[in-house]
Amino acid sequence: MGFAGNTDPQFVIPTAIGLPNQSRYGIASKRGIEDLDFYIGDEAVSNSKTYGLNYPIRHGQIDNWDHMERYWEQSIFKYMRCEPEDHYFLLTEPPLNAPENREQMAEIFFESFNVQGMYIAVQAVLALAASWTAKNSQQTLTGTVIDSGDGVTHVIPVAEGYVLGSSIKHIPIAGRDITAFVQQLMREHGESGIPPEDSLEVARRIKEQYSYTCHDMAKEFSKYDADPVKYYKQFNAVNSVNQASYTVDVGYERFLAPEVFFNPELVSSDFLTPLPDIVDTCIQVSPIDTRRGLYNNIVLS
Repeated sequence: MGFAGNTDPQFVIPTAIGLPNQSRYGIASKRGIEDLDFYIGDEAVSNSKTYGLNYPIRHGQIDNWDHMERYWEQSIFKYMRCEPEDHYFLLTEPPLNAPENREQMAEIFFESFNVQGMYIAVQAVLALAASWTAKNSQQTLTGTVIDSGDGVTHVIPVAEGYVLGSSIKHIPIAGRDITAFVQQLMREHGESGIPPEDSLEVARRIKEQYSYTCHDMAKEFSKYDADPVKYYKQFNAVNSVNQASYTVDVGYERFLAPEVFFNPELVSSDFLTPLPDIVDTCIQVSPIDTRRGLYNNIVLS
């Protein structure tokens, strides 16, 4: 989230909301003082011991509108520190978002926050526009966007700023699955020093700090086995309960985590199509006169 004209977002936080434990399974219909007792983003994650952690967005779609409205409320007033009545808002939506969802978003912002105006843009089109800042960018609104979030990955063809809805493909593998896979790998190779309550957060940070893609998995295994001192990394963390420090050895997880996109059978027995094949299929089912531009400009976001 941020203000127009800035080169970087003011805040980048997870879409999570922490509610008092008694409200974990639902929010009271009556809005009162107790309804102000909640956290969002990183604060929600860090207070997950005493607050129930909820994710209002599931697989790219808003799953709980009440939670989402609270999230927007605190984003505007606590983080951005602005009066919504004085500003226009730009929101993003996933491809093929239902019109009912768009109407609900507009209703909340116009009736609850009384904004001057708003525009809801498809994430893929904004990603193409944002890619213009790259040195080798073609500065075109035609391209294929691989939009991978926390719950779902979309492959979206865009021609001259218009999303080709009939050609969109989605992959039921995304960031949350990779984090869970890293967590599983650490458990399998015997990292018993990680506190159970910190296991998921440690896996997420290892994924973000140490992961990379490789050309050949067999060669990577050989490299690590031949010289583990060179390739293994050590991740230092502190127990969130007793503040004791501990160390985690990070090895094969570094290249196996992103390999999930190229060998989905590592984590799924239902979905087995690699990401490059999905991208190729997505472009091949697009109109023939757009394919060259779609192949020439592939953007990861």
